[in-house]
Amino acid sequence: MARGADRHERFFQFCLLGLVAAGYLAVAGSGALAWPSLLVVPAALVARTLILLGRLRLPASDRAVTALTIAYVGFFPLDYRFLSRDFLTAVAHLVFFLAALRLVTARRGRDYLFTAILSLLELLTGALLSIQLGFFVCLAGYLTFAIGALMSAEMRRAAGRAGYVARAASRWAIAPRLAAMTCFVALGALLLTALLFLVLPRTAHAALGHLMQRGLYLPGFSNEVTLGAIGEIKSSATPVMRVRFFTSEGRFTARWRGAALDRFDGKRWSMSGTPSDLVRVEGGRARLAAEAQLRRPGPRIWYRVDLKPLDTDVLFFAGLPEHIQINALLLRRDASGGYRLGVGEAMGAHYLVNAFLEPSPEERSGTAAAGLPPSIAERYLQLPALDPRVATLARRWSQDARTPLAKARAIEGRLQTLYGYTLDLPGREHPDPLAHFLFERRRGHCEYFASAMAVMLRSLGIPARMVTGFLGGTFNPLSGQYVVRASDAHTWVEAYLLGWGWATFDPTPPDPSPPASSLWSQVLLYLDAVDTLWQDWVVTYDLGRQLVLADRLERTGRNWRLDLASPWMSLRQRMAPAALWTWDHASAIGVWLGLAVLALWRGPWLWRTLAQRRRLRSLRRGKVEAGDATLVYQQFLRILHKKGYAKPSWLTPQEFVRALPAGGTAQVAAEFTAAYQELRFGGKLEVASRLTHFLEELEQSA
Repeated sequence: MARGADRHERFFQFCLLGLVAAGYLAVAGSGALAWPSLLVVPAALVARTLILLGRLRLPASDRAVTALTIAYVGFFPLDYRFLSRDFLTAVAHLVFFLAALRLVTARRGRDYLFTAILSLLELLTGALLSIQLGFFVCLAGYLTFAIGALMSAEMRRAAGRAGYVARAASRWAIAPRLAAMTCFVALGALLLTALLFLVLPRTAHAALGHLMQRGLYLPGFSNEVTLGAIGEIKSSATPVMRVRFFTSEGRFTARWRGAALDRFDGKRWSMSGTPSDLVRVEGGRARLAAEAQLRRPGPRIWYRVDLKPLDTDVLFFAGLPEHIQINALLLRRDASGGYRLGVGEAMGAHYLVNAFLEPSPEERSGTAAAGLPPSIAERYLQLPALDPRVATLARRWSQDARTPLAKARAIEGRLQTLYGYTLDLPGREHPDPLAHFLFERRRGHCEYFASAMAVMLRSLGIPARMVTGFLGGTFNPLSGQYVVRASDAHTWVEAYLLGWGWATFDPTPPDPSPPASSLWSQVLLYLDAVDTLWQDWVVTYDLGRQLVLADRLERTGRNWRLDLASPWMSLRQRMAPAALWTWDHASAIGVWLGLAVLALWRGPWLWRTLAQRRRLRSLRRGKVEAGDATLVYQQFLRILHKKGYAKPSWLTPQEFVRALPAGGTAQVAAEFTAAYQELRFGGKLEVASRLTHFLEELEQSA
């Protein structure tokens, strides 16, 4: 195969690798698959690269490939039933395996076609699993590689026909003009797609939503939480929700309350099976607070929460929610004051909240109650069989306190000062993890501190429960929003105080080594701002967003028209200094304008001439390709044109030579034409030196 065709073959193989890699990244970026299943395709990509470089040989017959394919198709039901337990995840595993198998064994055009089809299935799987900005980046890369693969495949097919030589005017490893054309076409397609996105509201999410899996799994927010689950998710920096405050009071370390768990068996907390109340959402709005709370004086906050797709239907609130605006039909309110989605959006929620900022117990005014309500005592004083040292320690820490509030503060303060914070989990499971934390290890994460305080309060007859949620978040000045990540997951305690009601306590000490600000953290803020725009204007783009965009365009156009209609006198006054400066520098401006016109007029011609001379010099040094024949023939025609012989476009090279008058010029031209055809159509690179010799003879002949 000619060297130019080799360039196109390498470009085709590179695009094929890019197709598989882009489809793989689209699925891997969703975070829906476990890491062992994500190693198959990268290993295949590395193996294929080594095969193309000649460093690796994998002899595999078609029969073996077919047998492996059939074997994995038979394994698919087992994967779906026992391993993945999710249809899309099992399909992703199947596509990954088949794509990796075809990639490392592809040798013929049919194999390449199957590989491209499998890469498309990867991309479609990623589209169902992810709605993040990373998928659009993968889509752009896939589109670019797809266009390059189609173009180079056609050139590759044409180059395989007898007598055809592809033109390649460069010695780069990959044809640069083909790569530039690929990027240009892909960019045009993406721009056209962007326009369609702005014109058409989203409908695919509603059509395909039933196929999607639930989303990011957060074990700390299910109805049952084992000690250690919160610590597992705190190691992840995955964004969970974004919050925008619309009041000045919003700049504080918000405590985002999710679920409250009341039943403890010594190792895990769970929610008792009490029925929940249904809150009807009418017109997208619902009132969550009683009339008495709405009349309470005090500060209130207003904020918007954009909750990511999670494997939980819990809604998170800062403060005591009073009103909510949400795209749902029903909400469920449990006995602990937590809210969950009833019927509505299953893959993330977006809601506006008006909430009351509850004061601390010390700031409240209340009256002593006669005794605990039976429903409170029954649910929030339950205790399993505990190490007796736990109750003894609670009594010793609170012996100087006289009120339930003082006892709670005493236990809270002792846990904050006498114990250490760490995310490291115990090396082995203990039969009584709470006693191990209090009397042996003496350090842990928030879940252990909250569990210890809740159990110790119950041992003193003070109702308590453990609350899961998030603490704080990172403020992004670029988007004006707080980014709450999985690493912000937190647990704390709510205790029932007679005469006051439920009060919040947090016995967890601060992290001794919080993450420091770094260049990477700044980069994450920029990426988060871009992802926010993606979510607002692509994923959730609907008719409302479309009307907002149209209104902005209309106002911008109206402002432009007002600027153009400004008084002409003011315009002349503004232009007077500029006109004076132009008159003073008229000669220099004229010279620069003339040079600019000359560059636009003769610049392309000069560039082509210099490029042709460079190629001719390379040709004389023996560096030649079959595609250089066209360049040499154009130089041949220019020399003859200077001598007065112009070739009409309808004459073939042989007819043109025979039309020349007899003489030395005609004889040299005939020999040149014969050598040119051997190089152009025969691929004989050794005749290149003769061509340059003939050109020199023509230039020197009379």
